Amino acid sequence: MQARAYTTEGVPHPKAVELPAAPFDGTVNEAVLHEVVTAIRAHARQGTASTKTRGFVSGGTKKPWKQKGTGRARAGTIRSPIWRGGGIVFGPSPRSYNPRVPKKVKRLAVRSALNARALEDRLLVVDPLELEAPRTKTVLSLLEALDVASGHVLLLTDGLKREVYLSARNLPKVLVRPWGEASAYDILWADAVLVESSALTPRASDPAGEES
Repeated sequence: MQARAYTTEGVPHPKAVELPAAPFDGTVNEAVLHEVVTAIRAHARQGTASTKTRGFVSGGTKKPWKQKGTGRARAGTIRSPIWRGGGIVFGPSPRSYNPRVPKKVKRLAVRSALNARALEDRLLVVDPLELEAPRTKTVLSLLEALDVASGHVLLLTDGLKREVYLSARNLPKVLVRPWGEASAYDILWADAVLVESSALTPRASDPAGEES
């Protein structure tokens, strides 16, 4: 599997880059992607929605009026769910939205997401970004030269690069992650994935071999 390669100025290299067999084996497991992305989005929920049942609504347990002779419907408590201000039936209560996903499934999802972007020709390889100081204009110029500035972009760097992260922090549609630390959701969120060429060398860690 190959990917287009560019310089840090967005100039294309004459030859495409051969992507490593791991993790780029061309396999996309859609079922695993659905499971992992659903779990990640569910984990982002707070789970704090809460309602009061009749046992938690304030008010006495005294019978509002006698059972017979008033002409009104029978009532045993003002906390009844059919009364205004009464308890809520089957309402939400605080709970955890954190489904358990095995590490191997997460790794497989990352591989599948990378392969999906590579097969769609939306994974681009760029030369290593060496910035002496944070500069947003440098990163934005690269994205504009690659014609990806209008969409969501995931930039995978070779290790932690503070200057690159700070340079892209002001760009709302750009996400910077070290190679091996992006989740399957991060990859699928991006319309284009940019990978530093040095991150694809054999010494670099396989993102499918680390927990995402």
